[in-house]
Amino acid sequence: MKSTLVRQDSDTLADLVVRGMQDKKASDIVVLNLKELKNAVADYFIICSANSDTQLDAVARSVEEEIEKVTGESPWQTEGRTNREWVLLDYVDVVVHVFLRDRRKFYALEELWGDADISYIESEPA
Repeated sequence: MKSTLVRQDSDTLADLVVRGMQDKKASDIVVLNLKELKNAVADYFIICSANSDTQLDAVARSVEEEIEKVTGESPWQTEGRTNREWVLLDYVDVVVHVFLRDRRKFYALEELWGDADISYIESEPA
């Protein structure tokens, strides 16, 4: 069994996800904090946009690598790699959505969780 380098909690994972997205220049990063919502499926949904299918794959891999490097963890489930329009990385308490821009507008996940605490993140780290 691989030991984790840091205690895995949803706040730490959320920070690592954002860092991984920023490393590959993802745009329109949004963190939906669902902790206070009854019947929420996770603590966080983190959503970003990519400009191409190549960038979409790079962003998703960057998130996975960032979390693996710090915590030793891999996603519980992944979806969408073959479609290359929307990649979902499920870390149970943190669910990551990397969309092509037009697909993101179509699904409008932010609107589904309108009562969540929403944070808009700068694309590049300060």
